[in-house]
Amino acid sequence: MNEQEVAQWLEQALANLRLRIQVKAQPLQDNAEDYALVVMINHPAHVALNHERLTAWFQKAIPSRYPQVKRLALYSRPIGQQQANWKTQVRLAPEAATGRGDPADSPDLSRYCFVQDRQLLTADLPQPSSVVRQAILGFHGLTAGQKEEVLPLLPTLFRNPGAVSTVTLSVEASLWLEPLKSLNPHELRLLSVWLSRYCFNPSRTLAELDPATSGLKTGQTRRSYRAPQVGVSLILASFAGNLTMSAGVTLSLLFGMVFVLALSVFGTLEGGFSFGSLLFAVLLTLAFNALIFFLSPWLMDWIQHSLYGTQWVSLAEIGRRSPESAEVIERVCRQYKLKQPKLGLIRDQNPTAFTYGSLPDTARIVVSEGLFTYLEDEEVATVYAHELGHVIHWDFAVMTLASTLVQILYLLYVYLRDTRRDRRGGKNIGSLALVAYFFYVAGSYLVLYLSRVREYFADHFAAETTGNPNALSRALVKIAFGIVQEGEREQDEEARQRSARLLEGTRALGIYDAKAAVMAGTAYRVAADPSQVGRVFLWDLFNPWAWWMELNSTHPLTGKRVRALGTYAEQLDLPVEFDMASVVAQGKQLNRQQLYGNFLLDVVLLNAEWLGAILGMVLGIPALRAGSYGMFAGLAVAGASLGLLLKMTVMYPSLENPPALTVLKAMSNPYASPLRGLPMQLQGRVIGRGDPGYRFGADLKFQDETGMIFLRYVSRFGPLGNFLFGESRAGRLIGQEGAVVGWFRRGVVPYLDLSRFQSSYGEVVTSHPPFGQAVQVALGLIAALLLMVFFPF
Repeated sequence: MNEQEVAQWLEQALANLRLRIQVKAQPLQDNAEDYALVVMINHPAHVALNHERLTAWFQKAIPSRYPQVKRLALYSRPIGQQQANWKTQVRLAPEAATGRGDPADSPDLSRYCFVQDRQLLTADLPQPSSVVRQAILGFHGLTAGQKEEVLPLLPTLFRNPGAVSTVTLSVEASLWLEPLKSLNPHELRLLSVWLSRYCFNPSRTLAELDPATSGLKTGQTRRSYRAPQVGVSLILASFAGNLTMSAGVTLSLLFGMVFVLALSVFGTLEGGFSFGSLLFAVLLTLAFNALIFFLSPWLMDWIQHSLYGTQWVSLAEIGRRSPESAEVIERVCRQYKLKQPKLGLIRDQNPTAFTYGSLPDTARIVVSEGLFTYLEDEEVATVYAHELGHVIHWDFAVMTLASTLVQILYLLYVYLRDTRRDRRGGKNIGSLALVAYFFYVAGSYLVLYLSRVREYFADHFAAETTGNPNALSRALVKIAFGIVQEGEREQDEEARQRSARLLEGTRALGIYDAKAAVMAGTAYRVAADPSQVGRVFLWDLFNPWAWWMELNSTHPLTGKRVRALGTYAEQLDLPVEFDMASVVAQGKQLNRQQLYGNFLLDVVLLNAEWLGAILGMVLGIPALRAGSYGMFAGLAVAGASLGLLLKMTVMYPSLENPPALTVLKAMSNPYASPLRGLPMQLQGRVIGRGDPGYRFGADLKFQDETGMIFLRYVSRFGPLGNFLFGESRAGRLIGQEGAVVGWFRRGVVPYLDLSRFQSSYGEVVTSHPPFGQAVQVALGLIAALLLMVFFPF
């Protein structure tokens, strides 16, 4: 049969539906004159086919024109997608035996395993992507004979997809295997895991992959997780703040700081205030801000292309990857009379998305390819809705302006700090420099607060626009999961550096703070039950250190964002993806004394060296007035050293008989602190450097069966020792299994202060965090003594 001729005839016969037809014909084994025909019906994404009528038409049309076709398989899929969304078998004549044996004679699948770590066959894993799920379900639908055809080819597929040939396979086996050759390496790895699980236990694996029941309570379906309509008004979470007020207060204070400081500078340097200096200060401030404000989109375009290789793509290209995202973009732009933002794509598998610009009409929304790899269609759509929320609210423009004002404060500080004191009015310049630096620090915290508030409002906008707050909750956690997964991949040096630049360079702009990905990503990776993920958020919601650490973060803590999205799901009368109500209930049972009893003392101890230095300077004021600069400096250094010594007493408790824990269990501890180290030991494997793009870095990444954590190495010989360790030994440890002992600390980024690592080969690495600080204390006290004794004046 001429497959091209059949396809052309079908397209002409069904021209009114605007279909594109692909045909594959194969002779039946017992009679070469009879054929089995597979028809793939590609239809526009916005066209809903009546599959029942289409099947009836094919059942009549094919035998009348091609009587030699004895078996017909129909598939359909939206144009641009790889996976079929519907399929059926149509019998046209009594089917001849294929000689492949009775389907009941299934091959022994248990002998097939495509992964080295057999723990993955039974471990609790997060739901795979829709592509992997459909592949497993398609494999299950093959006959015993067809499975026997493809199973020997799978090891080659996972190593080198291009080397797999489907020429000798049956039509159905070829149709299943051929699309898998275009999967990316990450999807192939996941497919190898889930196919291995299927071969080990088909019934359990199918139950895990069933989208109607997996991870849901009895009687729920995945579709019930979203509202039947979009645009329903939702009450903002009470702890999200007020974007208009936050923006207004922030900009007013920043403008006031710049104006007052500029006016003071000109007044001081010119010997007094005048109308001319006032006017010049105002015009200079406005001109500088306006220039940066309007040029920033094009400057950012150049930076984006230079650093990340950003490519500008059409809405159709986004629609091909995520149809619902294209629909959301079109609908929001139409509803708000907004010019379609410029759409960017970065060729990197770390999932991220961010928005920048000066005005809504110059907005750019940039995403990475990893977003489409790790997220499903509806989840990607909520991410785009979130970024569109930034455009609609103008907050990205406000952030651009606010950040510029903070930079002006810093520039004024540098200018004043470096100005000669012998200039007219120069005696006040030192004081103005101190004021400028104070304004700069205060302005930075104002901008961070505004940045956190705008993320809450963008989440709220996405929930209203899509009616799917649960999908955004999943997206946030899966983005964290993707960042953790990509951090564990074996990549070449250039790829590692490029990914590191992307995550660090877009940290403030992105939908998710990559530094905070370790907790949520680790939990999602191993938790089949969403409540297990929720337990990691206990620290975010109830530990007082969470509030303290969030002050320095551009994004709200993940637990707080997921909790806010949960309130929107409740308002829409939807089941909540992550049961934060039970997490809150658990939080209320926590020991309040253990959480808050020593918090203020611990804050003092965490900053003890700085507070000690300040106390030393206060005590040294009489000596300073008497002209004893050495005594003043010595007291300040002594105070800092004694403060650090006091801090050490609680940072490093005894490591005698440390408990054996897992990464997930440590991260689920709601009482963890960045100050009081928790002794623990882990069993696992070193998987990489803490800083992937830096070959001399001494810090490492360590993985156990539940997740990944950073190991902080400290040499006895200080920074030089760290450098030498990173250059000579750190690289050799990558890939080695063994046990680590150290002190766990929880902040925005959890890590383990490494004390000892012993590999399974007997190699031992020792780290000395307390020793390094003890040396600092000793040197500080010696320096203080020398200053006070030998340089009293």
